[in-house]
Amino acid sequence: MGLFVAAGASLGLAGDQDPIVHVPTPSGWRQHDVRRPKPPVVAPGEAPAATPAPADAVVLFDGKSLDAWSSADGGKAAWKVADGGFEVAPGTGAIQTRESFGDVQLHVEWASPNPPNGKGQDRGNSGIFLMGQFELQVLDSYKADTYADGQAGALYGQYPPLFNASRSPGEWQTYDVAFRAPRFDKSGAVREPARMTVFLNGVLVQNNEELTGHTSWLEALPYEKGVDHGPIQLQDHGHPVRFRNIWLRKLPDRPGPTAEDRQTPKTIALQPAELDALAGVYAAGTDAHAMRIVMTRQGDHLRFKLPFRPTPLEIVPVSATHFEFPQTDGRFVFQKDAQGHVTGVKMTIGDGGGSLFTKIKP
Repeated sequence: MGLFVAAGASLGLAGDQDPIVHVPTPSGWRQHDVRRPKPPVVAPGEAPAATPAPADAVVLFDGKSLDAWSSADGGKAAWKVADGGFEVAPGTGAIQTRESFGDVQLHVEWASPNPPNGKGQDRGNSGIFLMGQFELQVLDSYKADTYADGQAGALYGQYPPLFNASRSPGEWQTYDVAFRAPRFDKSGAVREPARMTVFLNGVLVQNNEELTGHTSWLEALPYEKGVDHGPIQLQDHGHPVRFRNIWLRKLPDRPGPTAEDRQTPKTIALQPAELDALAGVYAAGTDAHAMRIVMTRQGDHLRFKLPFRPTPLEIVPVSATHFEFPQTDGRFVFQKDAQGHVTGVKMTIGDGGGSLFTKIKP
């Protein structure tokens, strides 16, 4: 997000002798810089029928009512519901979901007014705010011109869309969004910034972009300490933009292992002679093209080499015949005959049944 101030003064009012300086942004561009390259135009595929919500989705608009929405002050949402969609009622203010969300997969369908009216930002303008803070721009960008970071598909003021994949005014357009909320440490400082991936009409326009703070107009706003949930908000920008078929899926954190899950068998030390007895070539059959594993001793441990991997991997012993993979849920269990000679090894990865390899005699 870009901004500029006068050197030596927070509001740019230092004096005529003080030059205007550009405050660096992650992109290097000032917000709404008209010199920033416009995204290339790409024609999206034919508009599909409305995408049905998955079984576990939170349906935010079912074509009938705005019960899931309120005005920004908590009152009734005043926008107009008709013909399976709803329309911005200019002057009534933004609406937002009654429920707050963090990580989500969000689906929104929208259409700009037809016939089009106005130019630049004054043309079919609205916006979708994740957590009420991070705006995905809604705008009629079909054969229309405005600054790059304000086009349809932009993360407003921060990231232009990679492509202008807009359909013509009046046609239904589709956003599919993967949003990861910011993470904070115990002090409320940002540990991981928010991220967003966006498809516009099936075309990737934002690729896991890292948001530098709240999207805003004219200034850069920092994250609110510790805030990781918020409503989905739709902007009233004075234009009768239509919406339909809005749903989302709450996304869970990936579960980490418990202390019990992290417990692994204790390793043991084997003598070089014991390891040497396990070294050799093992084959998964007698065919000339059968996969082979080459076991070698290096110091006080074993390594194995697979034909499709360029480097050998280490395995660690938990018994005289049982070796574990250090970073994978996998193991080798060596087999011996009645005389104690190694005859083969069984390799098991995860919950697989295991593959038996026979030791080839030198």
